[in-house]
Amino acid sequence: MIPVFEPDIGDSEIEEVLAALKRGEISGSFGEAIPAFEQAFARYVGCRHGVAVSSGTAALQVAVAAAGIGPGDEVLVSASTNIATALAVAHNGALPVAVDSEAETWNLDLDLIERHITPRTRAIIPVHLFGHPVDMDRLCAIASKHRLTVIEDCAESHGATVRGRMTGSFGRQGCFSFYANKIITTGEGGMVTTDDDALADRLRLLRNLAFTQPRFRHELLGYNFRMTGMQAAMGVAQMRRIDEIVAAKRRLAAAYSRALAGIGWLQLPAEKDWARNVYWMYAVAIRPEAKIGRARVVDSLRAQGIDTRTFFCPMNQQPALQRLPGFDASPRPVADGLWERGFYLPSSTSLTSAEVEQVATALARAVAVG
Repeated sequence: MIPVFEPDIGDSEIEEVLAALKRGEISGSFGEAIPAFEQAFARYVGCRHGVAVSSGTAALQVAVAAAGIGPGDEVLVSASTNIATALAVAHNGALPVAVDSEAETWNLDLDLIERHITPRTRAIIPVHLFGHPVDMDRLCAIASKHRLTVIEDCAESHGATVRGRMTGSFGRQGCFSFYANKIITTGEGGMVTTDDDALADRLRLLRNLAFTQPRFRHELLGYNFRMTGMQAAMGVAQMRRIDEIVAAKRRLAAAYSRALAGIGWLQLPAEKDWARNVYWMYAVAIRPEAKIGRARVVDSLRAQGIDTRTFFCPMNQQPALQRLPGFDASPRPVADGLWERGFYLPSSTSLTSAEVEQVATALARAVAVG
């Protein structure tokens, strides 16, 4: 079976983790690996601060909390995304409002944002889906017009750029994930990037139970969202290779696009002329006019030894969110369609040319013999 993804871990990562263990950096409260990773990642993104946390979901939750968003507030989120984005809003007592996707990049549709803004709207969390960035120049202009905070969800976009500028550097905060299948990984882990000194201090306070002086008296409701030194040590090693990994992702995507160019019923991932797509996963969708069921295709691929994953269930269809008072569960037609027709293909950087051709042949066969 060709898996959807295998992490790119080598000897340098193992050596760094062992060195951190030997230094005793097994928690997230001390040591040299965490600040080294934070500084390297912030520098890569182009921000003054990086605040390491225990996961990408934790990064989003602490970012929303640090922005002062809470009960009575609304936050616009991408309709097509991992539920973690909306959970970060809901767990802070605010209401997520799903903005439908646009049909080319599958990111939130900027033409629809203003119709969802109400007097209670406080922020927008755009998701750079599957590695293609949102047009952040245009989104930030809309946010500025309505005095809204922008928190970027960059879980899938390490190294993606908008007109040459890195995702994670546009919003007041950028939230990254280092889960096992991300562009770079620490196994679990996340990071919040920001240029705001006071906000960075607040993020560091909140991630560590809001400890102040005296130590066990707490003014704020903090979180235990610390990253461990062992994880950060892996991140230090991965940062040395991030350009290499992004380049490998882009080469794989180019190989797929060449191999799949003749399959007319399949929509391939886009790359706008102002963007660098890092192709976190090589995501495709069955064109609606093709009238081909996704189950037929992915079942055939699995029978031929190729694993896949579906796109995300859209936020408006999530039962857990539908139970929130005031939540708008009305259809988001594009995101709803992507949920029915979208899937991504094996996307490990170690995938060979022969395996890419194997996947392409299997896709063609999935319909030809159906």
